[in-house]
Amino acid sequence: MTDVTNGVLHTLFHSDQGGHEQVVICQDRASGLKAVIALHSTALGPALGGTRFYPYASEADAVADALNLSRGMSYKNALAGLDHGGGKAVVIGDPEKIKSEELLLAYGRFVASLGGRYVTACDVGTYVADMDVVARECRWTTGRSPENGGAGDSSVLTAFGVFQGMRASAQHLWGDPTLRGRKVGVAGVGKVGRHLVEHLLSDGAEVVITDVRAESLRAITDLHPEVTVAADTDALIRTEGLDVYAPCALGGALDDDTVPLLTAKVVCGAANNQLAHPGVEKDLADRSVLYAPDYVVNAGGVIQVADELHGFDFERCKAKATKIFDTTLEIFARAKADGIPPAAAADRLAEQRMAEARSR
Repeated sequence: MTDVTNGVLHTLFHSDQGGHEQVVICQDRASGLKAVIALHSTALGPALGGTRFYPYASEADAVADALNLSRGMSYKNALAGLDHGGGKAVVIGDPEKIKSEELLLAYGRFVASLGGRYVTACDVGTYVADMDVVARECRWTTGRSPENGGAGDSSVLTAFGVFQGMRASAQHLWGDPTLRGRKVGVAGVGKVGRHLVEHLLSDGAEVVITDVRAESLRAITDLHPEVTVAADTDALIRTEGLDVYAPCALGGALDDDTVPLLTAKVVCGAANNQLAHPGVEKDLADRSVLYAPDYVVNAGGVIQVADELHGFDFERCKAKATKIFDTTLEIFARAKADGIPPAAAADRLAEQRMAEARSR
């Protein structure tokens, strides 16, 4: 554990990925809970971010993920116009094997011990039903079921926000905020991706999809036989005539291998952390591929869970998510004016809002 601790301290105090306000290591031996809660910033308000439940290969990997994800939430919340900083929690272990009511209740007590500095919600491996359990020990819990005072599944507004980002991309590149007549490839048609496909079809787009789960593909093609299926992501990104590529599955979708193969002129999707490493955003720009920063366009979900704290109102949330269109256009305009990739422009805008909050 010494190496892990030293690595965490070095990242926090010396790395560009550091700067976090607080990192909490949580353990409850009775339930088997081992978790990390990372608060990157509370400059704009209480840190808000989901709880990821995942079988990490090592404790060091879990800590690194919590640090990276919480930092990303600071930027996402800032550009979503929310009065929240960024935080993230990770629970170490296979949720299919160790998740239990006792473990979730123990986790809720740890979140509650922070006294409202961190507000938690769902993420990979956790669901609405889990947040209902966590909320029994912690009032700073969102993403709960409607029966328990929550807003339920946030994938509807996440997809809606991505669609707004895609419309803004079309406006910037082609002068018209519509995907009508455009060919759009969606990689990953789970909870968010399937809703995005519905928006695209309603807008008149030609849609190509792929997913590792055959049942997810069938759920769409049975309803919409006009939708084309690509064998895999590699085949999708090579599709001839593709206008937009929408990564909606795992992170790291844009790397040194995939970027040179892209046929699309726009990348705009729901997946988190799409850029595999720093520098990929420049590679996209060098190939004249317009990249809509993932944490900007996929903010509809966090807008929803933040609103839940004030008594959920879907139309109020949808109005806020609609503004993702304007924010995306602002980022593209700033990127062009400053001669930088959109990802860098988005970071600058988020950092500006956080800095202004600190100076008040």
